[in-house]
Amino acid sequence: MEGGGAAPAVRGDARQLPAQGGDGAEGEASPEEPAGTGGGGAPRGGSGRAEAGAPPKPSATSTDRQRSTEVSALDSFPLRHSNTLTNRQRGNEVSALPATLDTLSIHQLAAQGELSQLKEHLRKGENLVNKPDERGFTPLIWAAAFGEIETVRHLLEWGADPNALAKERESALSLASMGGYTDIVIMLLERNVDINIYDWNGGTPLLYAVRGNHVKCVEALLARGADLTTEADSGYTPMDLAVALGHKKVQQVIENHILKLFQNKELE
Repeated sequence: MEGGGAAPAVRGDARQLPAQGGDGAEGEASPEEPAGTGGGGAPRGGSGRAEAGAPPKPSATSTDRQRSTEVSALDSFPLRHSNTLTNRQRGNEVSALPATLDTLSIHQLAAQGELSQLKEHLRKGENLVNKPDERGFTPLIWAAAFGEIETVRHLLEWGADPNALAKERESALSLASMGGYTDIVIMLLERNVDINIYDWNGGTPLLYAVRGNHVKCVEALLARGADLTTEADSGYTPMDLAVALGHKKVQQVIENHILKLFQNKELE
């Protein structure tokens, strides 16, 4: 969102994140598979390096107990689907050739909505459900970015942290708002995530929803208390951005919301 009415964007969003369709529409969840590609376009596994100040590695007994608990948690949540089309429901039982499916990282499986394989993958290690990749993206952030609503639902049930932030403060809520995935936005807000969370250039979920002309998503965020006065680093407020981009329906939604706020204040 630099000068001339440009909008806030997660760095490299056009190449690395889902295409922005209409509200609730799902982007194609097919990040590139090779790890280590330049520019970070594909979900990639974490580096495997221990974090500074990490606690000592648990004993074999405590590790077995933890894994047993995690497996029990996975078993308690059968896979089920809503009316929202996921990758599997669109007829893509698998999004990769069977010969290569087992080589995909947990982040790629989450982005592609491969629920069965994702569930099996989570059994293999310690706390993989919140494992960040090289950019700090967790499986939940990838699933939210690609509009995989059932994957988001199950990851949350399996203990994924909805407040996790990537290295440049990207969040599941901001990326879901960018894609216009209103159902995912509402699901995350029900987990009490920060509705006004900002990223490296000051972009908030509301600013990203406005930028993408996602009317329903803007309505949902405003109804739940998103701040209309927050500015991105370029100085744009949500209304400024809607005007600059010519998003008239979004402008109307914001104007109606402001009018309602004034009416409620007069009644106090």
